[in-house]
Amino acid sequence: MLPSAETEAAECEDAELRCRVAVEELSPGGQPRKRQALRAAQLSLGRNERRELMLRLQAPGPAGRPRCFPLRAARLFTRFAAAGRSALRLAADRAPGPGAGTVQLLLSDCPPDRLRRFLRTLRLKLLAAPGPGPAPARAQLLGPRPRDFITVSPVQPEELRRAAATRVPPEKVPPPKKARAGAEHSKEALRWPLPVKKLSLPSTKPQLSEEQAAVLNVVLKGQSVFFTGSAGTGKSYLLKRILGSLPPTGTVATASTGVAACHIGGTTLHAFAGIGSGRAPLAQCVALAQRPGVQQGWLNCQRLVIDEISMVEADLFDKLEAVARAVRRQDKPFGGIQLIICGDFLQLPPVTKGSQPPQFCFQAKSWKRCVPVTLELTQVWRQADQAFISLLQAVRLGRCTDEMTRQLQATATHKVGWDGIVATRLCTHQDDVAVTNQKRLQKLPGEVHSFEATDSDPEQARTLDAQCPASRLLQLKLGAQVMLLKNLAVSRGLVNGARGVVVGFEEGKGLPQVRFLCGVTEVIRADRWTVQVTGGQLISRQQLPLQLAWAISIHKSQGMSLDCVEISLGRVFASGQAYVALSRARSLQGLRVLDFNPTVVCCDPQVLRFYAALRRDRGLRLESPDDEEHGPEPLSSALKRRQRGSPHPPAPT
Repeated sequence: MLPSAETEAAECEDAELRCRVAVEELSPGGQPRKRQALRAAQLSLGRNERRELMLRLQAPGPAGRPRCFPLRAARLFTRFAAAGRSALRLAADRAPGPGAGTVQLLLSDCPPDRLRRFLRTLRLKLLAAPGPGPAPARAQLLGPRPRDFITVSPVQPEELRRAAATRVPPEKVPPPKKARAGAEHSKEALRWPLPVKKLSLPSTKPQLSEEQAAVLNVVLKGQSVFFTGSAGTGKSYLLKRILGSLPPTGTVATASTGVAACHIGGTTLHAFAGIGSGRAPLAQCVALAQRPGVQQGWLNCQRLVIDEISMVEADLFDKLEAVARAVRRQDKPFGGIQLIICGDFLQLPPVTKGSQPPQFCFQAKSWKRCVPVTLELTQVWRQADQAFISLLQAVRLGRCTDEMTRQLQATATHKVGWDGIVATRLCTHQDDVAVTNQKRLQKLPGEVHSFEATDSDPEQARTLDAQCPASRLLQLKLGAQVMLLKNLAVSRGLVNGARGVVVGFEEGKGLPQVRFLCGVTEVIRADRWTVQVTGGQLISRQQLPLQLAWAISIHKSQGMSLDCVEISLGRVFASGQAYVALSRARSLQGLRVLDFNPTVVCCDPQVLRFYAALRRDRGLRLESPDDEEHGPEPLSSALKRRQRGSPHPPAPT
């Protein structure tokens, strides 16, 4: 099937990149002797009239004369591509000779995903179809200056096959020799190898659904947006794609909780705002935000991402909006900052003290003014069984029929887990998690293997404990039930939340060998988490991406997909908590509910009214089985019913 015009256009975009560029002319010894900084430039991959692969650099404005560089001798440096930075070392755009030199392009502030795709296209074109070699010096001097430049075509399947066949194994890439002056230096430049060892780029371009692409398009147009959706609709995945499509400079990624912030490589909303808990009077919050380090963060911010918005209180949102206008001295909504907000108000609500009802973020006075666009993701990716998806959607809306009750109570007899891997128990309280994991570890025979984290700043250990999913000290034994905390190899099933069991320890370093439910046995090595703290400082923790998995809390399970899970809902204390727990399971067969009672299925009526209004006003779809038979039930009524011992909600009037 031939690719559509839209697909071809999207793939052609992979041959272009807009970013900051510093052009350095290097001496024969490799030292910069001339430097030009371009705050905005466009790089394009193309071919000249001789079909040579070329890179064109175009600066904005009428004075920006384009420069073209031959790419046959290119070297790529991609270690920091994930942060939107890279470097290309190229032959100079003039005829070779005794005076010929080398040019280095330092790329920065690139949208990371665009940069990866651009470098992948460059790599594949170089490996598969670099074009003819350079013309002899005499022909270049006597001939006309090349003028034609045609953008390269999208990468073809044949080029992928040829590139795979010609790729040099990393261990066989010869090191570049020291540069020499004159003609010898020019000839040496043409033999530079393509360093594939550090070029770990995605082999394919991940696709977005229509719904996800619509959200991304709104973001790239510069509009503020709130996107929502039920559990498993790819909100976290889309948020990471959005962050990968935006320039790092001016983009601040935050979340309402430390763990959620760490997942997207950001900081907590409170840490960015610099206003403490936010409970102080507005004037005091503004004064706190005007401290030098904090104020600069507000002034530099052009795009603010907020994940897990359901746990942000309305009063805090209003204060942040007022602080943004005051600190930035702009009367536009949120001080002119573009907001990219994500979450599901039908999941975990804001934490409140005592019996005070939660005030959700959408109830803030400034919400409608700050968030003009709302979009919903409806396609569920986590579960494949449509019947189970329908059941979860009903639970999300606080509805539970007799048939659903029977199905969920029947899961108590399910034998979930196999091959030595037992079900993970989801608990409502963190204390239960710690006690369960410690007791089960102590019961195992054998030696304890301890793994201590390495923190970049030991004085910030408490901050890392709160925001990083990896613990400061991890203790394991043979037979310990564990869970992955990072995506290591998605194609092999080694994803965040993957369940496994420790089957051995590597000789020498003592690293754990883990057999996962997906059938893969892997030696787990240390990984790194980076957290941003107040003032923009980055701190990191290096630790094994594992945690004990006999039990985890419902709060910390958000965003995870679990193959085998055991749930105790006897101590549910918040609306949406039962739904969050049940929706972690990939299938009904991998779920065991120990003490299901339909009274735990409840959601806040304020949230239901909010989503109903969105459905009416913006055409959002919010579907569930038996919508007309059973109305929503507020949490307070459900809890009172539980105290009276009534198992079912009252019949609708």
